[in-house]
Amino acid sequence: MAATTRTNNELMRKAKIAEATATDPIEKLRAACLRRGANGIQGLGRLFKIIDDDGSRSINFPEFKKAIDEYGLGFAKPEIEAMYKAFDTDNSGTIDFDEFLMALRPKMSKFRVDIINRAFEKSDKTADGKINMEDLKGVYNAKKHPKFLSGEWTEEQVFKQFLDTFDTKGQEDGTITREEFCNYYAGVSASIDQDAYFDLMMRNAWKI
Repeated sequence: MAATTRTNNELMRKAKIAEATATDPIEKLRAACLRRGANGIQGLGRLFKIIDDDGSRSINFPEFKKAIDEYGLGFAKPEIEAMYKAFDTDNSGTIDFDEFLMALRPKMSKFRVDIINRAFEKSDKTADGKINMEDLKGVYNAKKHPKFLSGEWTEEQVFKQFLDTFDTKGQEDGTITREEFCNYYAGVSASIDQDAYFDLMMRNAWKI
């Protein structure tokens, strides 16, 4: 289930306020990403993957700055330097990609992390670490999507729109990795206060 317009708008509203008041560099970057909606962190993660030409899954400062600039978050160089230093906790001059994403994601309870992982594992029918359109069929409940209910879209269109949510423009591959799935739902989670509602949303969407 992709975030509803109402959920996304609420998330962006909260993020805008958080960015304006944040003093911690990591919180400021997190809020700037979430100001773009539930897929804001996932989008930045994809961009870092593209920039990581050698596939080392580590980020140096030039790569970090390039990604932030290309993502259009509007930060000045001193702000980007402060963010990089906040992530480079051991002063090694590089940031581990996985640790970067873990720190950037909004904090979630173990309860929410577990249900997100359960949804991914149920969907990944081939157990190859990726979800594609064939995996989604019979797992993701497209019939609850507002545009399917209104008759505007077919189930196939709902599936495609969901996969498109995880793709970076110009780098579309029609698949979702576990990392991208978790990044996306961490964004959705940030707009939902109650665990019970988050649990209900995930169960309804993924037939858990």
